Amino acid sequence: MSDEARVFRVGHSPDPDDAFMFHAMTTGTIDTGGRGYEHVLLDIETLNRHALDGEYEVSAVSIHSFPEISDKYHLMNCGASMGEGYGPMLITNRTMTIDEAKKSKIAIPGLGTSAYLALRLAWGEVEVEVVPFDEILPSVRKGDYDVGLIIHEGQLTWESEGVKLLLDLGIWWNEKTGLPLPLGGNIVRKDLGEKLCELLTKDVRNSIKHSLANPYAALEFAKQWGRGIDDDTNRQFVGMYVNERTLDYGEDGRDAIRLFLKEGQRIGMVRETLDVDSIKFIGSGE
Repeated sequence: MSDEARVFRVGHSPDPDDAFMFHAMTTGTIDTGGRGYEHVLLDIETLNRHALDGEYEVSAVSIHSFPEISDKYHLMNCGASMGEGYGPMLITNRTMTIDEAKKSKIAIPGLGTSAYLALRLAWGEVEVEVVPFDEILPSVRKGDYDVGLIIHEGQLTWESEGVKLLLDLGIWWNEKTGLPLPLGGNIVRKDLGEKLCELLTKDVRNSIKHSLANPYAALEFAKQWGRGIDDDTNRQFVGMYVNERTLDYGEDGRDAIRLFLKEGQRIGMVRETLDVDSIKFIGSGE
């Protein structure tokens, strides 16, 4: 078996948008030139940690965590999760002001998540506690925490869960910069060599393209990871984070990533030694 024809591991979050993206390539629906793909489903903060060790050939990661793994991985130009005027949300269980919320302990999905970097950019130094992403909303509702930072489908279901919205960080970032908020991206391991990195990126892009063109099967597949959401919510959530931007960041999307990381450097949350302008996006032609 040639190096190109072996099985590659794809790490991604157990949520509908990632499952929708990788459906065609991991189920053999599209021609991948003999390259096989195996799902590894883990929450995003665990994927961020595994990427530090170069665990998987292809993985979804938080853009915030990319600087720490940029020696081992390239960013793909496809597979973006970007908030187009929406994004992670700060919620509370009662009416409170922003100033009151800033003094509360905030439940967050991980220190390496882009949601946490966006929170720090918006609110500065705050007290946080890491809580599994799918436990944050119920923990806030029960009163275990007064404030929580929610990601994934909670961005659509929060109102029906009986909590209140304090701030949508995607709106905040868009009003501040005019750009989409970078959240997640796909990475490919550098030691595979540039030719194979390009081929794996092409497979990911073709998988996304196939799912967008044939959404029914991919949505049914994705629904398995929606934690009980209905079909309409599943479709809406996938549409938020899998779209034309996911096929190609676009120049403004790449600019958004660079600005997000530079802002992280400004507040000491991203290492200063990273040359942000030199980041390579495999498949972009840059």
